[in-house]
Amino acid sequence: MSDSEDRDVDEDLSEEVAETEIASEGPPEIEFYGGDLVSAFPLAFFVLWAIVQSGLLRIGDTTGLVAGMLVSLIIGLFLVKGSWRGYANTIFEGMTRRVAATAVVAWLWAGMFAETIQVGGFVEGLVWAANAANVGAGLFPAVTFILAGLLATGIGTGYGTTVAFTTLFFPAGVLLGANPVLMFGAILSGAVFGDNLAPVSDTTIVSAVTQDSDIGGVVASRFKYAILAAIIAFIGYLVAGPAMPGLDISGQAQQIFVENSEPAGLLHLLSMFVVIGTAVAGRHIVEAISWGIIVAAVFNVAFGLASVAEMVAFQAPETLGIAQSLAWLPFVELVPAGETGVGGSLYAGAQGFFPLIVLVLLIVAGAQIMIRGGGFAALQDWLLDSVATNVRRAEVTMVLGTALVNAMITINTAAEIAIGPYIARLGERFNINGYRRANILDANTSALGYIFPWSGGVLVGFAVIQGLPNEYEWFTQSMVVNPADVVLFVFHGWVLVIIFLLAALTGFGLEYTSDRESEEVARV
Repeated sequence: MSDSEDRDVDEDLSEEVAETEIASEGPPEIEFYGGDLVSAFPLAFFVLWAIVQSGLLRIGDTTGLVAGMLVSLIIGLFLVKGSWRGYANTIFEGMTRRVAATAVVAWLWAGMFAETIQVGGFVEGLVWAANAANVGAGLFPAVTFILAGLLATGIGTGYGTTVAFTTLFFPAGVLLGANPVLMFGAILSGAVFGDNLAPVSDTTIVSAVTQDSDIGGVVASRFKYAILAAIIAFIGYLVAGPAMPGLDISGQAQQIFVENSEPAGLLHLLSMFVVIGTAVAGRHIVEAISWGIIVAAVFNVAFGLASVAEMVAFQAPETLGIAQSLAWLPFVELVPAGETGVGGSLYAGAQGFFPLIVLVLLIVAGAQIMIRGGGFAALQDWLLDSVATNVRRAEVTMVLGTALVNAMITINTAAEIAIGPYIARLGERFNINGYRRANILDANTSALGYIFPWSGGVLVGFAVIQGLPNEYEWFTQSMVVNPADVVLFVFHGWVLVIIFLLAALTGFGLEYTSDRESEEVARV
């Protein structure tokens, strides 16, 4: 991004942080029967619903989670003292916050980009390359983790990386014989790595801003933790890859796909490099992915990888006169009256995320209710007065506190904005350096945002995987990974959490404010 864009992003996020701080410092704006902590009911009820649906009943249905969040918000109305107007207005306030829009934009743009290079044969190119290089099923998850981590670090969005890799690398790995659960876990691990380390990641920016630290110093100070966790995770995927068998795909279907795979689709590596290069050069992620979509579309048409209709098509009734006169256009198709609609990769890439978008907006609304209702402030006061009584306990409280908030607020940036001011207050009481606080905050929110079955990172990948049976004849519903199954296999996420928990318990890497002063908060 340019310097002016840097300032715009920081200012937008700083404003959201400031709003959270103001709400936590003043009296609760919404009163609940039973006290301030009752304002956490909508989020707590949603988590319980998600555990029952995803964990106990094994139902991976995003629309079901939407229903659970709606029910929790409705029940919450009856716990409000006095008029419901403030509660209702807070729902709208939460749903319009920038953090929700950030996730939505990442999903939609990345979805369109991934689908466009998918119809251009990129998966076939990956299969061809893996087969030619003898990268077998056992090694594929480890390679996927490294590549996903590099992409996420380059473009600064773990969500966008999850969309792209579940669209492209996941089916390629499953076809080659890799375990689907391990493949999904490797993709999520790569997304965690990039979200945690990328200087242009929202979580990196928020962790620095909330702890009054400069982004360059924050990234440099957390590098050793991120790399150590990545090495351990990579070894884990190397060991687990050969040990965990893949699914039994029809030998004929597998053989036909592999034999028909060709290197032409690998041209879209250039499309991906355009996205990474544009993002690294400092352009906005929307601009970077938009250029990727444009380049991918041009490549598809210029090299005969996909037709215009495969990217965007208006499927009009064949009996309609005006449709017949426009049928010569490459994006107009004549179909029977009952089969009309809009199709193509641009449509499919966006369409699959609509239920998840609604869910995210509702969850952020629930978080706003907890903020305006005084729940976060009450939790903070309890932690400060009863739990964090010395430096070690304060740091452990930071780790566990971020875990608790991430369990309820499934969008990691939103969770970070909510808990960030309290981490700052807790750390300042014991003179803990801003870099250290930012690292604890970001590592845990980045990691846990891709671990819980109801978290945004997991659900966005699950949304893509659910659509794969419509993309490939050999991909069946039995290959769709349940979000609850992948929890233990997000190796990088778990290792990162464990590293910081051990660091908090032992004091490893602890710095006080007097040890190193943070520069003025600024993106570098």
